[in-house]
Amino acid sequence: MSTRPSFHSLPIPHGRSAALLALIPSLTGLVPALASLPPAQAKEVRVYSGRHYSSDAALFQQFTKATGIQVRLLESNDSTIIERLRNEGQNSSADVLVLVDAAKLANAAADGMFQPVGSAALMRDVPLDLRDPKGRWFGLTRRVRAFAVNPAVVNPASLKTYADLAKPALKGKVCLRNRNNVYNQSLVADQMILRGDRAAATWIKGMVANLAQPVFTSDVALARAVAQGRCGVGLVNSYYVARMLSGQSGAADKALAAKIRIVYPNPAHINVSGAGVTRYAKNKPEAIQLIEFLTSPTAAEGFAKGSFEYPLKGYGNNPILQRFGSFKPDRLSAAQLGAQNKAAVALMATNGWK
Repeated sequence: MSTRPSFHSLPIPHGRSAALLALIPSLTGLVPALASLPPAQAKEVRVYSGRHYSSDAALFQQFTKATGIQVRLLESNDSTIIERLRNEGQNSSADVLVLVDAAKLANAAADGMFQPVGSAALMRDVPLDLRDPKGRWFGLTRRVRAFAVNPAVVNPASLKTYADLAKPALKGKVCLRNRNNVYNQSLVADQMILRGDRAAATWIKGMVANLAQPVFTSDVALARAVAQGRCGVGLVNSYYVARMLSGQSGAADKALAAKIRIVYPNPAHINVSGAGVTRYAKNKPEAIQLIEFLTSPTAAEGFAKGSFEYPLKGYGNNPILQRFGSFKPDRLSAAQLGAQNKAAVALMATNGWK
């Protein structure tokens, strides 16, 4: 049975929490302030979130300061959140559902967990390829599936596209995360759409033949293996290495990450974290207002910066990501990736991706 975490409200920060807000640009004036309301009448919005970043909570606190709307947050892994929402049905307390990866968002939409939203602000601030065409969910941040390379083992200049991982020259030098990982599923969906099923199948077989060791269960474990020379190149979301470089996970990981070169394939596969208004939202106006706030240009920069992701537009101003350089998106929509998820999983299984 899954755990059922309780909502917690987010207090106005002080001390260490206040330092987190320094990562987020001033949001004064983004949302009109509301008149003070007595507690019995105070407005609120309830968020079920699959993201787990302290910087997210800091931004929710900024939203409360700017609007007077209290954010009540429930955080857990995506599968637990989805299970809870499904079991609650029309009795759910959730107003906003936040998930990571296009496939998870698309599956939740297909299961009827979101309701369409017509918002001029969201249509303006969220690019078309980063939102559901029916207005059920909207991207919040972008993440890139990148090469993590150990230059002592593999020449970074030899890696131009995802197809290069299948080249015989990389025999015994490639590391992959397991096929159950949705990030890889979305990458395979991406390659199926761009290159066709047959080419994608050949690519998967080539990568599997090049494996240095069995598949990994996390991007961080894979990145460590690359840094240690146990493999020369692997696929990771770039923010994992960025976090290691920041020192958030300790001095040992920071030292390992310094041995890794992040290389963005050309073109690069882009994925999202995103949010939508739940089907049975009790506080729909407040839910829309929160999502508009999170996707507004200034707030979106802060939302991405604290998690080492990219904002919806541009590259942001995170100094570690700036070291990674620019990338050229392949321009496939997040909705396309989600729709192709089941076929991608089947193709991975058929062609030996464990």
